[in-house]
Amino acid sequence: MKQLIPAAAFLCLSFCSFCQDTSALKEVIVSYQAGSRTPITFQNLQGKKLDIKNTGQEPSFLLSETPSITVYSDAGNMQGYSYYRLRGMDQTRINTTLDGMPLNEPEDQGAYFSNYPDLLNSISSIQIQRGVGTSKNGAASYAGSVQLFSPDLSDSAGIRLGVGYGSYNSFRAFGEYQTGLKNRKAFYVRASQIYTDGYKYHSSNNSQSVFASGGWYLDKSTWKFNLLAGNQRNQLAWLGVADSLVVKDRRTNANSNEKDHFFQALMQLQNRWKPSKRSEIQSSVYYTRLKGNYDFDLNNFIGLPSGEEMYNYAFLSNFTGLYINYTFRLDKLSWTTGLHGNLYSRRHLGSERSYGELYRNKGFKKEASAFSKAEYYFHGFTLFGDLQLRSVSFDYEGSVPFEKMNWQFINPKAGISLAASGSIDLYYGVGRTGREPTRNDIFGGNDNLPADSNGRPLLFNLDPESVIDHEAGIRVHTKDLSLQLNGYYMKFRNEIVLNGKLGPNGLVLTDKVARSVRTGLECSFNYRVSNSLSVINNASYNYSQIRQQSITFRPLLTPQWIINQELSWNKGKYGAALSGRYQSSSFIDFSNSAVVKDYVLVNARMHYLWSLLPALKIYPIGLYFYHR
Repeated sequence: MKQLIPAAAFLCLSFCSFCQDTSALKEVIVSYQAGSRTPITFQNLQGKKLDIKNTGQEPSFLLSETPSITVYSDAGNMQGYSYYRLRGMDQTRINTTLDGMPLNEPEDQGAYFSNYPDLLNSISSIQIQRGVGTSKNGAASYAGSVQLFSPDLSDSAGIRLGVGYGSYNSFRAFGEYQTGLKNRKAFYVRASQIYTDGYKYHSSNNSQSVFASGGWYLDKSTWKFNLLAGNQRNQLAWLGVADSLVVKDRRTNANSNEKDHFFQALMQLQNRWKPSKRSEIQSSVYYTRLKGNYDFDLNNFIGLPSGEEMYNYAFLSNFTGLYINYTFRLDKLSWTTGLHGNLYSRRHLGSERSYGELYRNKGFKKEASAFSKAEYYFHGFTLFGDLQLRSVSFDYEGSVPFEKMNWQFINPKAGISLAASGSIDLYYGVGRTGREPTRNDIFGGNDNLPADSNGRPLLFNLDPESVIDHEAGIRVHTKDLSLQLNGYYMKFRNEIVLNGKLGPNGLVLTDKVARSVRTGLECSFNYRVSNSLSVINNASYNYSQIRQQSITFRPLLTPQWIINQELSWNKGKYGAALSGRYQSSSFIDFSNSAVVKDYVLVNARMHYLWSLLPALKIYPIGLYFYHR
């Protein structure tokens, strides 16, 4: 055990006034999830169970309690920028959606939860698929996918208010209003404010968000509208800190007084129409707008004293798309086919405080995809097949001539599962998927495309990468036990991996490797010892290798062991939990000489629920301690 870090002792109170109960109504269900007998590796998280742990932290931290996910934050606490990796692969290789709408930015393929602060407060459920999974919209499900689902409008009508305060001046307040179903209509709205000074010096985060959702429920058709907007201002803290400085002061921030400001908003209109008992058509149109900028102190970055110079990189993007799916069901067959397309543009503007604008350019990306999948059930077996065709193009307008780039992918998946008994399922699945390089991969970390001495563009990683993923496992569900145990073997071609270096703008650089393999075991275990006591374990073992030019080494930021263990007690109005996390060491350079040391993290929480008035409730009160 290392020294105590009081990074997040947090007190949270939530006030809720309930008005009425509503009769059940049917939500718009997106057809990309895996079902209980689908032969892929997945895990469902229910929003109400996450609520008790949610203090406004980045979703990455709660996702990291599931197998094979690591997480870290810039500021050293749970608000602001955080990043997670699945099976050692970063967020640009994890497909992220909200009700089937892509959340990954098409150019860099990253999904930024920080742009939508307190997002989990409005999420009804999450499905994590590890490996290639089922076909999705948007960025490739390369390492896996995280599917978020909007508020359940069938919940009880009421008003909920919450306020929380924690160490390092961490503060969260929110208000939520839900009408319940009235005259076939329902409405939900939530607004949040989050602030923290940050664990590191001058690493504050000040952010706000609004989530509104409305539904109109007819006999054969359902309409649903989502609006999500987030605004954040940060003092930046992303630079690595030398060990010698950490020993002197663990709160040291290697960044100078650099700041950013980002605003992002999305709108989505969904429809579900049932022309008959056996068929259903789901469709959606969506739009996302991002505007923001961040500072970059070049002198500080290269190890020189900071001066008057301060660079700034600004972005303005527009993202529009639609999808439509048709589902047909028989007693032994479920078949879904769908189409998806989107258009994306992003303006890049570089400037310096004294010199003004230095350059501007624009990137364009288009995507079109089609998929068809089916599950056939007979005598306890489920046969699964899924085929996706995906076409992507990228174009660029700037000071250097650029030839439009195109990629086409054929992504097949197949598998079989067996219901060995009423509570045990066995499964095996295999799938292949391809992924195009990001703009940063192509441009070698440059925000403005450079040219050689002949005026031709300097391009770096151009080839797509692909993976063949084998998944096999067992799922056990009884009254008191839930167990998922699986193994995986992922073989890559032309994998684009971190090389441990930073580019001229501070962005991480990548290299293509000829051969690489990621394999391991994952376990999710939940056992109810009694009506009030539960034991929960989420663990994984990973063995990965990269081979390049006759040299074999381990990939970066890929620990072998991750173990999450929790003991949870709930009885009536009372609740408490003690949890621990062990993460083994991982490398941060290609030579496998620099490491992030292994660590143990211990958390404790308590809550108490009580009523002040018959219609007014306070919940939960929680204390969270983190011991490293």
